[in-house]
Amino acid sequence: MKIIFAGTPEFAAVALEALYAAGHEITLVLTQPDRPAGRGMQLQASPVKQCAQKHGTTVAQPVSLRLNGKYPEVAQEAHALLQATPHDVMVVAAYGLILPRSVLDIPRLGCINIHGSLLPRWRGAAPIHRAIEAGDAETGITIMQMEEGLDTGPMMLIESLSILEDDTTGSLHDKLAALGGRMIVEALDKLGRGELPATPQPEEGANYAAKIAKEEAALDFSQSAQQLARRIRAFNPFPGATGRVGETVIKLWQARPVTVAQRGAPGQVLSADAQGGIVVACGEGALLLTELQKPGGKRLPASEFLKGFALEDARFA
Repeated sequence: MKIIFAGTPEFAAVALEALYAAGHEITLVLTQPDRPAGRGMQLQASPVKQCAQKHGTTVAQPVSLRLNGKYPEVAQEAHALLQATPHDVMVVAAYGLILPRSVLDIPRLGCINIHGSLLPRWRGAAPIHRAIEAGDAETGITIMQMEEGLDTGPMMLIESLSILEDDTTGSLHDKLAALGGRMIVEALDKLGRGELPATPQPEEGANYAAKIAKEEAALDFSQSAQQLARRIRAFNPFPGATGRVGETVIKLWQARPVTVAQRGAPGQVLSADAQGGIVVACGEGALLLTELQKPGGKRLPASEFLKGFALEDARFA
């Protein structure tokens, strides 16, 4: 099958690599423009662009696809390229640009999206983060036919995956990316045989998975230990949950709820030693911090962190 692929981050690159491996012909790849990254803020190609270039595929990086938007000339050029490129279907995964109706109508078999949740549970930009933060027991991949609504299109293929107690967004992302790659290959095989029915999504149970804002990283220790532990996992690796001790902002990478006899005000450090670890009182229960990072430092186990940062009688704000 001839495919135009649209995607940007590693999640999408895994699916693109799976399509190459399955023998599909990728005739064009759309991805976001190169962005500054790293300490030197040098322009860096997206993982999808790097994957496409490795396979010698033509890459386009329009800043917009909306003919009535801020960049109509760029969008018009992109439309002309899409119409001139031979393809049967467009596969989309975490692209980052809105596909208007004028684009959705171009492919003969439509546009198919790889979405990282069990729709309609989490529609939107951050379904993996929000599933962990909410304490969901499972998530998964939905292959859906795209329409103009935000992740509202008919479902074509769906498969669930358990969320483990120690899963972070990073670990769950990798598992879902691999699942998405396998499922899109299966979906296209069925689509080619006319064996991929589309089922409308129910509106009941739909939630919006808002993009993660850096401001969300700061933890509120008046919340329960369970809630805070989920937020720490959800914000690992980005943006990284934080707690402030005095004027120092500390990143908290791993933690788990614990039961302790001692009680204290939310944020109060109840114990901080190599044997017992760093235990912090919460609005309900207590949190055992097991991996932390001070500004300019490395991520360290609690026992190592305490060698360079005293937390006795401290309080997290």
